[in-house]
Amino acid sequence: MASVSLPMYGVSHQQVEPFWQALRGRLLQLGITDVPQALSWPQDLLRHWQDPDLLLSQTCGYPLVTSLPQVQLVGTYHYRVEGCSGANYSSWLVVREEEPGERLEDFRERVVAYNSQDSQSGYNSLRALIAPLAQQGRFFRQAIASGAHYHSLAMIRSGQADIAAIDCISFALLKRAQPQAVSGLKIIGRTAAVPGLPLITSAETSPQRLAILRAAASAMVNDATSESLLIGDFSLVPRSAYQVISELEQQAAKAGVTAL
Repeated sequence: MASVSLPMYGVSHQQVEPFWQALRGRLLQLGITDVPQALSWPQDLLRHWQDPDLLLSQTCGYPLVTSLPQVQLVGTYHYRVEGCSGANYSSWLVVREEEPGERLEDFRERVVAYNSQDSQSGYNSLRALIAPLAQQGRFFRQAIASGAHYHSLAMIRSGQADIAAIDCISFALLKRAQPQAVSGLKIIGRTAAVPGLPLITSAETSPQRLAILRAAASAMVNDATSESLLIGDFSLVPRSAYQVISELEQQAAKAGVTAL
């Protein structure tokens, strides 16, 4: 059975399953019959994305350019969220509401939380921003891996961390579904915009099946289940457009910054 997961957005599994059921119906109608009834929720995402049986998943741009040369791009959803422009998205710099600081520069020698080191939105994008401000390769006093954007926000609210870069789509989804998760917080800036999280399929997926995946994913823009995920459009973004993510990493490294 082909492997399918949509692990990147949606505050809960229940939020994503109706979208998958509608997408699954379209895939069946268009002739792909070996589609699972339910989504999988893999713990090891990189291994999942590298699975030769992968029919469909959504990855982040950073692992796409660093670890997934073999996958094929299905396309990229556009989101109806402030901070997005077409297929591009950015991250908000989030701090506590009572913080006197209003700029990234004001958070020198403070504690940053990030979801994971292979995240464009929570790590690579912020590393590029601090690079011009860093001294001897450092800007923050400490960087703590939280495991997820909503964990980073909780750490800021509790005082365990002072700042984090949170992608604008995750922030909007959380704000709508769990407003308490973003209460007491404010935005002081944003990261550079880059192409959004692409849908991918295995290198083994045939051109015919790839065309069906694209048609079905595109048709979902007009489906009612897309509303809860804030999906507004769909386009084919070439792999070359994602190279800007590698360039951000390289620019930071030239400035002597290789870590948050």
